[in-house]
Parts: sequence; structure tokens; C-alpha cells
Amino acid sequence: MRAFGRLLFSGLSLLGLGLLVAGCSDSKSNPSAEAPPPATVVHEQDVSLLSVDHPEQFPLATAEEHRAASQLQATGVVTPDVSRNVPVISIATGRVVEIKARLGDTVQKGQVLLRVQSADMSGAISDYRKALADEKLARAQYDRAKDLYDKGAVSLNDLQTAEDAENKARVDVENTTERLRVLGGDVSNPTPILDIRAPVSGVITDQQVTNSAGVAGLGSPNPFTISDLSHVWILCDVYENDLSSVNVGETADLRLNAFPDKAFTGRISNVAPVLDPTLRSAKVRIEVQNPGLMKVGMFVTATFHGQKAEMHALVPATAILHLHDRDWVYVPAGGKSFRRVEVATGNMLSGNKQEVVTGVKPGDRVVRDALVLQASVEQ
Repeated sequence: MRAFGRLLFSGLSLLGLGLLVAGCSDSKSNPSAEAPPPATVVHEQDVSLLSVDHPEQFPLATAEEHRAASQLQATGVVTPDVSRNVPVISIATGRVVEIKARLGDTVQKGQVLLRVQSADMSGAISDYRKALADEKLARAQYDRAKDLYDKGAVSLNDLQTAEDAENKARVDVENTTERLRVLGGDVSNPTPILDIRAPVSGVITDQQVTNSAGVAGLGSPNPFTISDLSHVWILCDVYENDLSSVNVGETADLRLNAFPDKAFTGRISNVAPVLDPTLRSAKVRIEVQNPGLMKVGMFVTATFHGQKAEMHALVPATAILHLHDRDWVYVPAGGKSFRRVEVATGNMLSGNKQEVVTGVKPGDRVVRDALVLQASVEQ
């Protein structure tokens, strides 16, 4: 009986083990049972496509042909005209006792910029006064020798010696007087305090001196630099591939980032003969008269006009929509829909026409008033 029980238990165990193996084999043989559900693709709405109920309310205009010279735009910076930069120098050495001008000040020719207490000036004044005294004595001795010679009391040699001494003393006075003037002193009012004056009128664009600082003469940095900003330079970086559009002697249109509504015209005076090895660009110099708005360091957008004519599209100015710092037009997209297309605009022409460089071709149709269409959709 016990043997029969053990046999029955072994059979049941084998049966359970067989069912477990069969279940595992079934799960491995059906991989789709554990696969994730298929993904559903949701298509986003085309934000550039607008649908309206009555498209006939928005009249269309056909882009016209407009032939214009090729244009190239480059960014530049306002810099002083180096030929109009004048350094303020002090030949005499000394110590600064007073500064009467600062960086950025507008000064006039002859205006005192700083005062320097100079040992060189003190020595020059001393030499000048000694030369005056020597010349006075030599003149008196010559006059006395001349009187004595006329009376036969001295020889001709004594008279000539006195005359030579008087001539040399006069030369010493002339030399010391000239030295005072070169140092910047005044012969009529000799003083060791030297006034350094502006050699020209303009704006102080550099300052290398402070109160109580030392001035080392010509061997030191210039205390000030004065720039005549009535004419300035615009320095632009033009890439190597675009240099064919830039020629010396031609004009360029200029717009300041600070005053985008004001246009200026400058003349291209130089194209650098050496390229920047990193940027592969050349410095282009544009000379322009400064109406007073251009400040050193301002950013400028320069437009160069090439010799080759290009065909552009011309559309009504109202067809251009300014949105998110970009320019757009609306074109028919079939049915009751319009598509918004980004364009690059050019010059504004007469007749309230706007030049379009890219985005629209001559013959394309655009919505005449893009702002009205945009407003009607946003309502």
C-alpha cells in the first residue's frame, strides 16, 4: 500500500513538472503577448497655414519684376580717423599739479589741459636770465671799448674782442629764448609751472595721466589724445568670397544700430591687402562725415552695391507683415487657405512698394494687406 502511494505521488509530481515546462515554453513561443501596444502618431497643425471662411475678402496682388544692383551687407564699427588723431605732448619733464580736462571732453585749440611743475623749465629760465645778464654786460663793455677806441685809448684788437663777446652773448640769449619756447614757456612771463594746451579742437579720446603723476617728456605715453570726430571711419569685416562686391572709390549706405531710421552715405577708401587668417575676411574702411550722431564704438550696418544687376520681386508695402523680428507674406495655398512665407526685404521704393530679395518671385501672388488677414484670424 505504501509502495502504491509513493508511485502515485511520483506520477503527480511528474505531471505538475510537465505542465510547468509546457507553460514556460508557450510563453516564450509567443513574443507578441509581451510586446507594448503600437504607438499612435499625432500630426501637429501647420501654424503657417491659415484657413478663412471668405477668402475673397482678402484681395491679392501680383509681385512685379524689379531689376536692382546686387547688394552686400556687413557689420562695422565707428572708429576715429587716425589722420585726425593729434597727441598732446609735453617735451618738459615734471609733475602734474592740475588737470583741467577729462576723457570724453570736447576741447578747443589753445585750451589748457593740464599744468606741470617742471625742473626742465626752471633750468631753462635760469639759463635765460644768465644769458640776459651776460648780454647786458657784454654790450656795455663793447660800448665802452668803442668810445675808448674813438679816443685812441685802446687798440683795434681790444674793440674787436669786445664786439665778439657781445655777439656771442646775444646768440646765447636767442638760444635760451628758443629753448623756453620749445618747452612751452612764455618769455614775457617765465615760470616753472608749464601749461600744456590743446594743439587742435576736438574730443579727448585717450587719457594717460592723473593728478600728481609724473610726466617723462617725449619718452612717456602721451597725456592726452585729441580726435577730430567731424569725419570718422567705419571699419567693416568683409569675407573673402564677397570682396568682389567692394571697390575703392564706390559709396556704401550706412545705418547706425542706435538710429536705424537715419541713413548715411560714405566712400570706400581702402580694402586691406591682408586677410585675417582666422576669419578669412578683410577690413574695409569707409570714410563718412559725422553729423554728430556717430560715437566711437557704435555698431553700423553697411550696404555695398555691386556692379551686377539682379532680378527681385516688388510687392505693395502692406503685403509685408513684420512679426517676431522677421518679415512675412501670405500666399494662396488652395481652397480657403493662405500660407505664411518668410521673406527677406530690400529697399522701400516709390509708390509704397517694397523690394523682396528672397521668398517671393516675380509673378507670385500675395495677399495685398497681410496685417488685415492676420488680425482677422487672431479674432
